[in-house]
Amino acid sequence: MTISIKFTLTLVFNLVFNQSDLVGKVLWGIVIDDPTCRFAGEDYVCTSQIMKVYIDKQVIETASGSFYKAIGKGQEAIVEFEDFELLRNGFSPKQIWQMNRNSGGKLH
Repeated sequence: MTISIKFTLTLVFNLVFNQSDLVGKVLWGIVIDDPTCRFAGEDYVCTSQIMKVYIDKQVIETASGSFYKAIGKGQEAIVEFEDFELLRNGFSPKQIWQMNRNSGGKLH
């Protein structure tokens, strides 16, 4: 079964010594429909790492074996690895960016 979400493709980077290494890609989004009943409508979801994208169907398969239907055009965001737990705990990529900006660059 496939979970439908309004999504943000989120690139997670590890910044070490002024070099950026891509750690992985995840989806962060708001659930529209979930026939698996894992999520209620309007819940957020942050997926495990994206393993495969079926572009023609806008379906994403993750490392955990889940399938997500990407609704709409979506957005792209970058989150540093040290902020990844914020993403997993429900903060959107935009909220994380705003908090980092307002705190002088780092929340930690």
